[in-house]
Amino acid sequence: MTPHRILVVDDEPDITALVAYHLAKAGYRVTTASNGSDALKAAAEQRPDAIVLDLMLPGLSGLDVLQALRKNDQTKDVGVILLTARREEADRVRGLSLGADDYLTKPFSPNELTLRVGAILRRLAAPSTSAGSVLVAGPISVDRSAHRVAVHGQDLVLTATEYKLLLTLIERQGRVQTRPQLLEHVWDAQPDIQTRTVDMHVQRLRTKLGEAGDLIETVRGFGYRFKAPEKAARAR
Repeated sequence: MTPHRILVVDDEPDITALVAYHLAKAGYRVTTASNGSDALKAAAEQRPDAIVLDLMLPGLSGLDVLQALRKNDQTKDVGVILLTARREEADRVRGLSLGADDYLTKPFSPNELTLRVGAILRRLAAPSTSAGSVLVAGPISVDRSAHRVAVHGQDLVLTATEYKLLLTLIERQGRVQTRPQLLEHVWDAQPDIQTRTVDMHVQRLRTKLGEAGDLIETVRGFGYRFKAPEKAARAR
């Protein structure tokens, strides 16, 4: 099989070399960029499977790059890990809200970063159980073979993490899913992932779903539940 291609974007040569070395050692094909403009050009031309993206870049910031990636049909589904020295919760919330799949702060463990890249690639590639069928829950339809979601027939643009989160909730509708359960199933129980990550992704998912987002209920003190619409979810 062709190795996955990873794009590493950072303006610090030492960090870029460190990340590239460990990812290449893990068997990935690695390319690099040192600024936002070059990152977007490389993403469009090379079509990487995942991007390790610094926030503080010359010219376009990492958040600017992330927004542009998610708006481009060619790159909207690429996995993105933000790797940054900015540790404030507001930065984490902003990055995840804009569509990042993960957020890791510097200083970091290269081995942990490699594991997180692998986890995102598995989420992107792994077929769902009962793949090949369409799951319908009220106005929401999930095509599990095409990894496509629509509300009232209108396609939505979801990240790999948002897609798996929604699919998990619908498949387990009516049952409360605790934050640790969702972290284990959706995020593969990655080290140091906080339960706050679940809340931020649910909030973003609700926003994208519009009125259908009300079907995702918050169960205080426990987690979330997808409530059965008037017609129970069904597969076809």
